[in-house]
Amino acid sequence: MGRLDGKVAIVTGSASGMGRASATLFAQEGAAVVVSDIDDAGGDETLQGILAAGGTAVYQHTDVTREEDIHVLVERAVSEFGKLDVMVNNVGGAQSTGLDCAIEDWDRDHAINVRAAFLGIKHSMPELKKVGGGSIISTASVTGIRPLPGIHGYATFKAGLIMLTQSAALELGPHRIRVNAIAPGWTITPALVNTLPGDLEDAQRVASKAQPFPRYGQPEDIARCAVFLASDDSEFISGVTIPVDGAFLTMCNQTPEIEVEIREIVSRTGQPPVYWRESEPAD
Repeated sequence: MGRLDGKVAIVTGSASGMGRASATLFAQEGAAVVVSDIDDAGGDETLQGILAAGGTAVYQHTDVTREEDIHVLVERAVSEFGKLDVMVNNVGGAQSTGLDCAIEDWDRDHAINVRAAFLGIKHSMPELKKVGGGSIISTASVTGIRPLPGIHGYATFKAGLIMLTQSAALELGPHRIRVNAIAPGWTITPALVNTLPGDLEDAQRVASKAQPFPRYGQPEDIARCAVFLASDDSEFISGVTIPVDGAFLTMCNQTPEIEVEIREIVSRTGQPPVYWRESEPAD
C-alpha cells in the first residue's frame, strides 16, 4: 500500500521541476493526481509519465494568477475523483530584481508567489472541510527566511507565504486541515538553471557548493517532503515551514566558493546572473 492510497491531490506548477517530481511521487504512493500548469506540453509529459507507470491522473490547464482558473481546477478534481484531500500550491518565480524594478514585475511576483497560494487555500478549503480535513502544502523558499542578493520581491513574497501558512493553519486547525510549507534550498530545476549564468553543468557545480551538505538539491528531495506532509504520518503537524536545503540556513549567507564559481563562469561566458546590477561609473 502507498502512503497516499485513496487520496486525491492537486499539484500546481507540475509541468516540470519540483511540481513534476511531486505529482509523480504522489501517484506512485497511490494518490489520484490533478496535474496543472500553463505549460500544456510539459503538463502532458508529466501526465503521460504517471499514466505509463500505472498511476491515476488528469491534466488541467491552470493560470494560478486567475481566480477563476483555481476555482475550475478544484472543481475538476472533485468532478473527476469525487473529493479533494490535498492541495499543493507549488507555483513560484522571480522577475523583479533590484529595488528599482518595474512595478509590473513586482506585482507579477506577488501574484505568483503569494496571491496564487492564497487562492489555492481559499478554493480548496471548502472541499477539504467536506471530507473532514486534509493537507495544504505550499512551496516557499529559504529566501523567505534569509534573503539572497537582489531578489527582493521573491524573498518578500515567500516570507509572506510563510506567514500565510501560519495564519491559515491557525484558522483551519479546528477543521483538521493542516497547512504547511516547504522551503527548498539550491534545488536544480529549470527555473534555477535559467537564473544562474552558464549551463546546467555550471548550475550543478555552483549549487553543490551552496550548503554544507556536499551535493545540490534535487526535485525529488522536495517531493519526498511533500508526500510526508500529504500523508497521515504528519497528522499532528501544521503551521510549519520545513527547510529542505542541505543545511543552507545554518550559514550566514552565501559560501565564498559560490562567489568564486560564479565569477569564473561570468569571466568565461560574459553572462552575469540576473541579480547582478551594472556597476556605477567611477567618479
